[in-house]
Amino acid sequence: MRIGVHGRDFKAKSSRFIEKLLDQLLLYGAEIWLSAKFVKQVESSVLKKVKFKTFELGDNLKSLDFFFSLGGDGTMLESITYVRKSEVPILGINTGRLGFLATTSREHADDALDSLFKGNYTVESRTLLKLISSPKLFGSLNFALNDLTIMKKDTSSMITVHVFVDGELLNSYWADGIIVSTPTGSTGYSLSCGGPLVYPKSESFVITPVSPHNLGSRPIVIADNSEISFQIEGRSKKYLVSLDSRFETIEDTVKLVVKKENFKVKLVMLPGHHYFKTLRQKLNWGLDIRN
Repeated sequence: MRIGVHGRDFKAKSSRFIEKLLDQLLLYGAEIWLSAKFVKQVESSVLKKVKFKTFELGDNLKSLDFFFSLGGDGTMLESITYVRKSEVPILGINTGRLGFLATTSREHADDALDSLFKGNYTVESRTLLKLISSPKLFGSLNFALNDLTIMKKDTSSMITVHVFVDGELLNSYWADGIIVSTPTGSTGYSLSCGGPLVYPKSESFVITPVSPHNLGSRPIVIADNSEISFQIEGRSKKYLVSLDSRFETIEDTVKLVVKKENFKVKLVMLPGHHYFKTLRQKLNWGLDIRN
């Protein structure tokens, strides 16, 4: 079995965990592939006993059976940029903090490996959104698992974002910006701006204004087979566009269209893990003295 591994921003205390994880993979007879970025961040003493291959961003990873993301949700989003169209199932092992996507804790990594190699898991597909722009932005990484945002830049004044769905004007938002999120991304920036929680299997996108001036402007859920386009106005002629954790500065002449990506992200789900359980744990549902 071929296992790809990627991680980032490790603290010294993570070295022992990484060493143990790689040793266990070798015991299971796995062929280990490590991202070049990961190799640079891990202490050389951890890797000196491990035989591995390396890969770079943009390499074809279709030959991998699984991809391990070591870190938090930010690392998971970065891991997706490696996997891309290969749709290799990703297991997120959380060495970070919140972990809506990386749901397996480092303390349960042993159990996760046991379940994985015994075939005791399921794979859940998650929708991505795709940005089509003129001129083209983000190169070949013009997709997002969580969200796209259009935000003001270089001014404290609000901007006006005219949003069209399948060519029909939805609304003109006078706000700090606008968010288009997938169901997976509904627990991210959109949620903090008043957007709804959306079950991952829902075939939908959420459009959420950021600090709208008009209190009647509310988030809306639309079908994910819709095409969403934008026109932007403001005192400044430059704006920020982001896809997950990546961002670029654009001018108001840039044409932006969002639609559903042709491929999906596949997440490994282990026994005892469920989206509802994650919500209860991460959002502290039920933690009330009256319950």
